[in-house]
Amino acid sequence: MSRELPLRCQCGHVRGVAHGVVPSAGLRFICYCDDCQTFARFLGRADILDPAGGTDILHMPPAHVTLATGAEALRALRLSEKGVIRWYSACCRTPIANTADSARFPVIGLIHCFMDHEADGRSRDAALGPPFCRIFERSAVAPLRPMAVPSPLEVFVRRGAKVLSWWLRGLARPSPFFTAGAGAPRADPRVLTKDERSAL
Repeated sequence: MSRELPLRCQCGHVRGVAHGVVPSAGLRFICYCDDCQTFARFLGRADILDPAGGTDILHMPPAHVTLATGAEALRALRLSEKGVIRWYSACCRTPIANTADSARFPVIGLIHCFMDHEADGRSRDAALGPPFCRIFERSAVAPLRPMAVPSPLEVFVRRGAKVLSWWLRGLARPSPFFTAGAGAPRADPRVLTKDERSAL
């Protein structure tokens, strides 16, 4: 049965709901890439990373996420000119999600610390299912626990099938991160300079 998962930033100013959340609906993974770790350091939020530097992310369609309050506090960051857009709250610097730079792409990467599992009464594993895979493990900053790892082909096929399904069903829009008309980002992404990124 589909469930709604409450969303909130750390201070509660930005709030919303993820709709239709069941373990089979999205694609949960742990990302250990340098960029995700840099994003956490930029926000001063190393607490969102697991002990090995991983970020828990759920890929789901944009149309299944709505923001009820605090949209004016959305801020956007790009670590390079062509990097993904990384969204966070200006009020308490909670990382919210990652998106492509186009409102037509039917995927957002919802970040775990924006999900209010306590209010929903479920654990993260119960709500989202266990992580399907880990990516960029070579960038982990500590040893990782053994885990059954799907092949790269399995990851590609499963993600590709979901993206295609969401695209065919028109679930790229509406998106809480892009305007309804022009499809422009709701906040102009700040692009870090090479020096700023090196400092992080």
